[in-house]
Amino acid sequence: MSLPGDKSISHRYAMLTSIATGDSKIYNFATGADCHSTLACMRELGVGHEFAEQDGRRVLIVHGRGLNGLTAPKQDLDAGNSGSTIRMLSGILAAQPFNTTIAGDDSLARRPMARIIKPLSAMGAQIDARNGQYPPLAITGTALRAIDYEMPVASAQVKSCVLLAGLYANGETIVRESTATRDHTEIALAELGADITLESRVVKIRSGAELAGKSLMVPGDISSAAFFLVAALLVADSDLMVTNVGLNPTRTALLDFLRSVGADIKLLLIEQANGELIGNLQIRTSKIGGGTIEGTTTAALIDEIPALAVLGAVSKDGLTVRNASELRVKETDRIATIAENLHRMGITIETTEDGFSIPGRQKFHAADLDSCGDHRIAMAFAVAALAADGPCRIQNAEAASVSYPEFFDVLRGLAR
Repeated sequence: MSLPGDKSISHRYAMLTSIATGDSKIYNFATGADCHSTLACMRELGVGHEFAEQDGRRVLIVHGRGLNGLTAPKQDLDAGNSGSTIRMLSGILAAQPFNTTIAGDDSLARRPMARIIKPLSAMGAQIDARNGQYPPLAITGTALRAIDYEMPVASAQVKSCVLLAGLYANGETIVRESTATRDHTEIALAELGADITLESRVVKIRSGAELAGKSLMVPGDISSAAFFLVAALLVADSDLMVTNVGLNPTRTALLDFLRSVGADIKLLLIEQANGELIGNLQIRTSKIGGGTIEGTTTAALIDEIPALAVLGAVSKDGLTVRNASELRVKETDRIATIAENLHRMGITIETTEDGFSIPGRQKFHAADLDSCGDHRIAMAFAVAALAADGPCRIQNAEAASVSYPEFFDVLRGLAR
C-alpha cells in the first residue's frame, strides 16, 4: 500500500515554496484538510498554485513570490483545524509590511499560542491574542531582530516558527533544543537555499538568503502509517508492505518502539529525496510484549500514541505512557478521549495528568465510539474496531479527513 504525502513536510513545502523565487513542483502533496488550509492561507497572501497531472502523477505547482512578495490579505486567514498552519505561518506573518489576523475552527480556538507569541515578541513582533494566548491572532507586521532562543518545550512547530521568522530577522537567529524534534523545516530550508547550519540540537539561520523554487517529493506519512502498522499487528496472518514512507530519523521512533516490543518489521529499498529518507516497510502479525513510553521518546511519538494505546491493550504486558501532557492540548484532550473510547470497549485504563497505563491481554468489545472531532482518535479506534467482537460505530468519523481523507477506503480494502 502507499500513503498520502507526509502532513508535516507538506505544510513546510507549501509555506517555503510560496516565499521562494520562481515556480516549484511538489509531488505527493498531502491530501488532508490541514495542509490545504495552509495552501488557502498562502493564496490569500497572493501566492498562486494549482494541481496538475504530469507523467501520471499529481503535482502541486506553487508560483513563489520571493521573500518579500507576499501581499496583504483581503480577509482574515483561516487555518481551519491546523495548529501547524497557525503556529508556523505566524513566523512569516510577523515580518510582513502589513497586518494580518489568523484564526481557525472551534477546536483550534482552544489551542495555546503563547508558546509562539513569546519568542516572536522577543524578536519585536506585535501579536494580540484572545486572553493573551488563544486564536484569533492579530499580527502587526514589523521589522524583526534576531534572537538566541532556548526552547522551553519540545515542539517542532515552535522551532519552525522562530526559524521562519529568522529568514527575515536582522542578523543570526539561533534555536537551541534540549530534546531533538522533527527537523523537516531545517532540511527544507537547506534544500531551498537558506543560510542555515545545524549542529548538536542547535540551529542557526541568517537572514538575506533568497530561497529558490525547485521540484520536491513528499514522502509517505509515517504518522499515518502507524495506524496500518498497528492493524497488521492486531489482525491474524497479516503481511503488509507500505511503500515510499518517510524514514526521517527524527520520526522513526515509532519503528524503534514497535521493534522493542516484538514487532516483525523490515526496512527495504531506502533512498534519499530532497534531504529526506524514503523506503518501504514490511510488517507481519507478531506477538507483542509491552512497554513504557516516557521522556524524549514521548516527544518523538506524540502523534502515534493514540494508535499505540490500542496496541497496548492487547499486548502481553500492557503500555504505560508518561510525560505526555502535550496530549491534553491537541485537537482534543487525547488522554481523555483515548480513555473514554477504551472504556466503552471494555478496556481498563488508568489515566494521570500526563499519561496513562493500560494493562495487557485485554479484549475489545463492540461499542459506539466517538472521535470527538479528532482525526487521530477516529483512525485509532477504527483500528481497534478491527479487533472487536462485533460491529462498532464511530461518531464524527469524518474527522479523519483532516489528515487522511482516504483512510476508511484504504482500511476497508486491506481488511477484506
